[in-house]
Amino acid sequence: MAKRKSNSSYFNIDDLTTWTKYRKKLCDTCHATCCTLPVEVTVSDLVRMELVDEFEAQENGKVIAKRLQKARIVSHYSHKSDTYTLARMSNDDCLYLDSKTRRCTIYAKRPETCRNHPKIGPKPNYCPYKPR
Repeated sequence: MAKRKSNSSYFNIDDLTTWTKYRKKLCDTCHATCCTLPVEVTVSDLVRMELVDEFEAQENGKVIAKRLQKARIVSHYSHKSDTYTLARMSNDDCLYLDSKTRRCTIYAKRPETCRNHPKIGPKPNYCPYKPR
């Protein structure tokens, strides 16, 4: 559990009590810390992200997972919930986070998990805000 400096205080991404209450425009000055959290996606997200086509979406989830794991896009598949966990880079950033701008490179096609953050998640309506 690494502590990361935020303003003059410390927060711990794993300690939900250190998260910030979400408010409009908070993302404008954030370092995209939420984009270091694991992201679970469904097959419909994968279709939106153009990683799976409509025909392949009818396949068994394990078949899709195997292909995407080989391509290093997915790190895990849960057959019970039929969800995939997107792989992350070695620094825990999402594969789709631009390292320079700290912005999503697939924003218009992003998964539902990302679209609904921080309304849903580990601590609804709070986020692991870290100023730029």
